[in-house]
Amino acid sequence: MSFRPKAIYMFQQEISQLNLQQLKAGEKRWVGNLQGSSASLLFKEMASQTKQLFILVATNNQHLGQLESELEFYGIKPTIFPDWEILPYDRLSPHQDIVSERLSILSNMPQSGVLLLSASTLVQRVAPTSWILGEHFDIQVGQKFKLEQQKMRLIQAGYHLVDTVYDHGEFAVRGSIMDIYASGQNAPIRIDLFDDEIESLKFFDPETQRTTQNLQQFAVLPAKEFPLKEGRSIFRDRYAESFPNANPKKNPVYQDVLEGIASPGLEFYFPLFFSKEAMLNQSMLMAYLPKNSIVITDKYLDDTLASFWKDVIRRYEDRRHNIDHPILSPEQIFLPPNQVLEQLNQFARIIASAEEFVEKTGVLNFKTELPPRLPVDPKQEQPFSAVKKYIDAASHPVLLVAESAGRRETLKDALRAALGDIPNIDNFADFRKSLYAIAITSAPLDRGLVIPDQLTVISENQLYEHRVVQRRRKRQQEVSEEFLIRSLTELSIGAPVVHIDYGVGRYAGLVTLSIDDQDYEFLQLDYADAAKVYVPVTNLHLISRYSGGDPDLAPLHKLGTDAWSKAKRKALEQIHDVAAELLHIQARRQARPGFSFELEQSPYMQFASGFAYEETLDQANAIEATLHDMQLAKPMDRLVCGDVGFGKTEVAMRAAFLAVQNNKQVAVLVPTTLLAQQHYESFKDRFADWPIRIEVLSRFGSNKSHVKTTEDLAAGKVDIVIGTHKILQQSIQFKNLGLMIVDEEHRFGVRDKERIKAMRADVDMLTLTATPIPRTLNMAFSGMRDLSIIATPPARRLAVKTFVQEHTGDSVKEAILRELLRGGQVYFLHNEVDSIERTAESLRELVPEARVAVAHGQMRERELEQVMQQFYHKEYNVLVCSTIIETGIDVPNANTIVIERADKLGLAQLHQLRGRVGRSHHQAYAYLLVPSLKSLKGDAEKRLDAIQRASNLGAGFMLATEDLEIRGAGELLGEQQSGSMQAIGYSLYMEMLEKATKAIQKGKTPNFDAPLSLTAEINLHMPALIPDDYLGDVHQRLMFYKRISNTDSQEKLDNIRMELIDRFGVPPQPVKQLFAVHQMRLKAEQLGITKVDIGSKGGHIEFSPDTPVQAISIIQMMQKHPTFFRMEGGQRLKIMVMLEDHQKRIQFISDLLSNLLQEIHG
Repeated sequence: MSFRPKAIYMFQQEISQLNLQQLKAGEKRWVGNLQGSSASLLFKEMASQTKQLFILVATNNQHLGQLESELEFYGIKPTIFPDWEILPYDRLSPHQDIVSERLSILSNMPQSGVLLLSASTLVQRVAPTSWILGEHFDIQVGQKFKLEQQKMRLIQAGYHLVDTVYDHGEFAVRGSIMDIYASGQNAPIRIDLFDDEIESLKFFDPETQRTTQNLQQFAVLPAKEFPLKEGRSIFRDRYAESFPNANPKKNPVYQDVLEGIASPGLEFYFPLFFSKEAMLNQSMLMAYLPKNSIVITDKYLDDTLASFWKDVIRRYEDRRHNIDHPILSPEQIFLPPNQVLEQLNQFARIIASAEEFVEKTGVLNFKTELPPRLPVDPKQEQPFSAVKKYIDAASHPVLLVAESAGRRETLKDALRAALGDIPNIDNFADFRKSLYAIAITSAPLDRGLVIPDQLTVISENQLYEHRVVQRRRKRQQEVSEEFLIRSLTELSIGAPVVHIDYGVGRYAGLVTLSIDDQDYEFLQLDYADAAKVYVPVTNLHLISRYSGGDPDLAPLHKLGTDAWSKAKRKALEQIHDVAAELLHIQARRQARPGFSFELEQSPYMQFASGFAYEETLDQANAIEATLHDMQLAKPMDRLVCGDVGFGKTEVAMRAAFLAVQNNKQVAVLVPTTLLAQQHYESFKDRFADWPIRIEVLSRFGSNKSHVKTTEDLAAGKVDIVIGTHKILQQSIQFKNLGLMIVDEEHRFGVRDKERIKAMRADVDMLTLTATPIPRTLNMAFSGMRDLSIIATPPARRLAVKTFVQEHTGDSVKEAILRELLRGGQVYFLHNEVDSIERTAESLRELVPEARVAVAHGQMRERELEQVMQQFYHKEYNVLVCSTIIETGIDVPNANTIVIERADKLGLAQLHQLRGRVGRSHHQAYAYLLVPSLKSLKGDAEKRLDAIQRASNLGAGFMLATEDLEIRGAGELLGEQQSGSMQAIGYSLYMEMLEKATKAIQKGKTPNFDAPLSLTAEINLHMPALIPDDYLGDVHQRLMFYKRISNTDSQEKLDNIRMELIDRFGVPPQPVKQLFAVHQMRLKAEQLGITKVDIGSKGGHIEFSPDTPVQAISIIQMMQKHPTFFRMEGGQRLKIMVMLEDHQKRIQFISDLLSNLLQEIHG
């Protein structure tokens, strides 16, 4: 098989036959027989050879996704004009990101390339050209900029003034800095003023609030697709003219516009903001397109438009009869099909189809073939025989396209036997340039393509045809770990702190002392009897924040007594027992060979493809890790933490599927009957196409059905059983239980957990929870169970805004009305069943327009079920309930929760309850009401503060770590609660436990007299600190010190250095020296060096007794430079070198340590 590719362009001949340059407006060409993805390849070639804009109209959003990935695969990135993604006349508004993208394209329409949109988007009217093209203003470096004026100007353009900018359409002002997330920008921008002139413009990352890159200028587009503030008077007149019989006072949308508020669904009134003429002549998308554009559609465009129009009319008819909520007729918001076609005929057009057209002028049928199905048959000896046969027969290059890099490697391995090693290439263009006869790449491509005698592209779908591939939607942001773990930074003066050698003292601030004419920064700790300890900032790893209960009750140790060492000793002995017991359970599980599940690719792929959403990055990792654990021959014990609604259930379903495929039974344990029902429904739904029997055991079913289910379980006829703790009863026997899934773990008591633990020594365990209770978290942290965190929200979910307020009639009324006015529903949480009816009554009086229902745990099961159903179907819009709702059915329309006496609830509960709202793409609100803000006590205040701070998505996990610190972690194995932990503080306890566990694992007895963690003390007698004038904020400074002294790798050090430079500018000499000290610390720790003390006249290095450095290497060093080095005693190396210059001193030690390291690793 040797051949050279012909022209680098494909379809060269055909394109010249089409003669696009001569294609005039109003003329058409028909291109037929474009099989597989050949149409996309053709469009790409046309677009890259002519300087015109091609408008590609997809049938629907799915088709659009397919075309997008094909075009990108063949090498052109289309501009996508996004759809609002809401149904006609919905009382919802499109997401701010979508609006931003649309405005950005309209105001700056590309002049060449491909513009991709779906037919329904084309039909929808847009704001008139005169407004959009005249509306933006530029901001550039060096221009005059008056903050107050610009603030007004932005508010006029529809921007919101906020404290911190996270989303499009927001801006914030701090001193002489303005942050703005302008429409059409991918990231928010920080405007830095000097006086009233713009000094710099920089993009920044909303997650970390750190700037990324500079820019010279940008345009500020409006925040909405209509002039909300300026267009009010036009709106009022046009509203009256359009709906002469309506009473505007009764339409909250109208009322809101006059207030300048954009209520959800206002988009469907947008024509009223513009004059009639403008809407008539300029509101089509076609008005924005360059005149020489070419429009490409398929031949069924008429039908697509007609069916969409029918849909709009139907929705209009359903909704037009509400007199107080009049709606605009479809013609005002959408273009009727005949108008669309008329408009399109003013452009040159190409009609493309997979079928052949009858030959006539303007018709060109291509020579492409339908991509062959080459099914992989896992049951045969050679599963890939079909592919091999095809490739051997082909006399032209073949490119295989796998879904992802991981799948690409799997496919390569699978094909190795049949086809040898297949080379990897990056993309299609590289493949065309290379001379490979066969190659493989990865891309989300649905359909392959065959051009006889020229080229074949085989997509993974042709091999595994039943897989539906998910489109990778917009980028997912990673959650930064800094964000999850904030330790020492929140120290306030007087807070208790543990020093490993001296015990618990109180933090008294940062002080600078001068020693030998050099300035050093220290942390001052106060101990009993006015004793003070100064800890150099380079040794911050010796102290940790005391957290194990109420800080006011923390002990205060005396220096020079043995109280601390006794407490430490006692804790250590107990830790030893705990560690031994932990390891015993662990060992029991390790020793019992668990079942190693077999993963069969093709059925699993088929099942995975039934998942209707995009897996987020974390979710995919969690699934991968779970399946990996199940395939090992030891029992799995994995904890999946994910915020409410982040797709933990899907992880469970994939695991359950794998278990059932291996003929094992699965038990799903849930805390409440309602949840059992909901899971039962969703499991049935998800496993509908598979011969799998799913049953539910809960208070719902009749006794008879329970007995039957129990018998069938024992006989092995039931594959998956879902139930409340009934499942744990002795009477329930499984024939072959392989996987236990525990959902909402924090709701089970210790006794249930002990039962689970007994079952768990030989069964794979998967625990799902939104807020892991501290004890579980503690185990995950000490390496007992594996932890997966799902912290990325599914696309388009907004964080729940949380307020802590005093309980007054007004605050409640406002909260409820705010939600009802946007057509939503409210949970009102009142946790005392006796007075719940009274509360409901008073709400009815307070908010007469609300329809109030009551739900609590003492109602009869059926009745409760009924109320929940009615609430779900919007018959009520306020539900007064007890905490029974914290595990309940999802009500996507309920987006406000009001919690009474929030100070009485635990963190996990508050978080769980708050997660009941915000299930859709609306902004959700949580109001935590307390009798009075002033009288909040210790823990309660901390809890409410924690939950208010963690309003970002994915907060469940952070909250649990906070709770761990507020409550102390509790003894891991049960009974003896946190005595020792109280004495020595939580962080230290955990650190010691981890050490002990590791020691026992290695079969050593932990030596509790040796210092805890070997940390090298390094003193170079030169200032190594972050000066006050470089970084003024003490907290920030402390945080950086702590982060620097906790780093365990050079790479992390470099990251922190880059962050400092980014946020505060070029670091002065002392900061550089601080980093140098820590680089040495990292090397010294590997070498087992406990102390490095070097001044201008030399100094010494001390080695620990178990240093890995060989005596011989020291001796060789001394022989080489006898005047430099001398040993003093067994462990101390004296250095006699004059090192006046700081830089030389650092260099000398650095080289010395590097040499020793090289000797060890040799």
